[in-house]
Amino acid sequence: MAHKHEKTASQDLAVEKYRRALLVALIALITVAGFAAWLWWRSPFNPMARGSQPTVTASVGSETSQSITEPTASAADATAPQSDTPLAPIQLSPQRMQSIGVKVGTVESKVMSDEIRSYGNVQPNERRFAYVQTRFAGWIRKIYADATGDFIAKGQPLFTIYSPDLVASEREYLLAKKSAAALQQSAVSGVADGAASLITAAKARLQQFDIPESDIAKLDDTGEPITDLTVNSPVAGYITEKNALPNMNVQPDTKLYTIADLSEIWVFAQIFQNDAGKIKPGDPAEVTLDAYPGQVFRGKVDYLLPQLDMATRTLPVRLVFANPGLKLRPGMYVNVSMKLPLGQRLIVPDSAVFHSGTKNLIFTYAGEGNIEPHEVELGPHVGDQFVISKGVKAGDQIVTSANFLIDSEAQLQAAAGAFMPPPPGAGQAAAMNVPAQTQATVELTTLPSPPQKGANTVRVKLTDTAGKPIAGAQVNVTFFMAAMPAMGMAAMKTVVQASDKGGGMYEGNGALGSGGTWQVTITAQQNGQTIANKQLSVNATGGM
Repeated sequence: MAHKHEKTASQDLAVEKYRRALLVALIALITVAGFAAWLWWRSPFNPMARGSQPTVTASVGSETSQSITEPTASAADATAPQSDTPLAPIQLSPQRMQSIGVKVGTVESKVMSDEIRSYGNVQPNERRFAYVQTRFAGWIRKIYADATGDFIAKGQPLFTIYSPDLVASEREYLLAKKSAAALQQSAVSGVADGAASLITAAKARLQQFDIPESDIAKLDDTGEPITDLTVNSPVAGYITEKNALPNMNVQPDTKLYTIADLSEIWVFAQIFQNDAGKIKPGDPAEVTLDAYPGQVFRGKVDYLLPQLDMATRTLPVRLVFANPGLKLRPGMYVNVSMKLPLGQRLIVPDSAVFHSGTKNLIFTYAGEGNIEPHEVELGPHVGDQFVISKGVKAGDQIVTSANFLIDSEAQLQAAAGAFMPPPPGAGQAAAMNVPAQTQATVELTTLPSPPQKGANTVRVKLTDTAGKPIAGAQVNVTFFMAAMPAMGMAAMKTVVQASDKGGGMYEGNGALGSGGTWQVTITAQQNGQTIANKQLSVNATGGM
């Protein structure tokens, strides 16, 4: 029995030694793994430790992918933010300017006003509705205004009414007057004053019943109560609602007539969402309609309603107009024009503005073929002109055509000027110290393929050099088509923000305004740094 206990103790000691050895091995393994991770983080093979640009492969639809390796930034610029390709001033010969179709214009300064055209419909001004009710109970005897839509002048009779309460108040008033006349010569102090106060109280009661002064004067003249009181229209207008009927019992809360004063009316116009910020109350507005050719009705913006129409994606705007002659009738459809004064502004033709995808450029012309790019801030787009908020001044000579070719030339010259040859003696030994360039792949596809005029689904696939998907990036795809003044087309731009769908796939939706060749810029950022920035061209179907 003792031998058995000794054997068990020996086994427990062996198990304890094994556990301790396993724990020491695990600690050593974790230490080695941490040290290896630290070495990898500091090594040049880590893509997060340097600022190299990835190699980008772009494919559209079923087209063959093409790979372009961009220059690698130095280690000193690893933490510097990525920027657009710089531009440089260029100089073109007269022959070159003529061959690419360069035209020159001028930045102008003048008083500008924008215009928004829409449609609308006429409605009564709700602030000019009059509601006819009585302040006493009674029975209607005779109806004068007996049809909805009739025009009623102010003071014109509407109906007559008999009210026992009103007749009793009239009798009290007449009795107070008789008593005051009889007690006028009384020698008792205060009697005459008390009788006068009774008259005042009885008359005030009639006034609380909204009895006109003309009817109270009639009581004074005749000395008899008015059993059938005539109720007159308080305003001039059209009867839009009639509830009064002969022999009808009326209570103070009974609405008998609604009369609309149409001397001033409302027009509700519909504007698109992107125009909502341009309009404010008080802006001038005009209305025309086919019923009165050549006649213009002038009014102003009264109020922008807060709720957008989800079906039409438009915002109702309430306009107010004077309506002499009552020509504008409720329910009419009208053409609306809203004038938006902008004041003294700098303007350029829209063909002079080049949209690079991330900024807006204007190329100034200094003569003798010297052209220089300037970044500008754009204001409203008015007709075929842009308002310029910042970047140029009045009188500057600017290029108004061939901007895409000039931009390409400026980028090429900037890239050539930024190139620095390697120092003398740099050879294979120096090349050995250059870290290997990070490889990444960008694949662009569209549905349908090729893209079409109208709605499209845009998909971007990001993978690293090992073919593994890249997740958690912010991907933007910008489609841009330069202006074509000869065809009457302004510049167009569509920006698609692609969301992460998993597996390195990013997807978004966008609409192209025309068929033809579009310049596409694909940018991807991860952890605040640009990991892909690629430009290419795609051809969309569907015509202009």
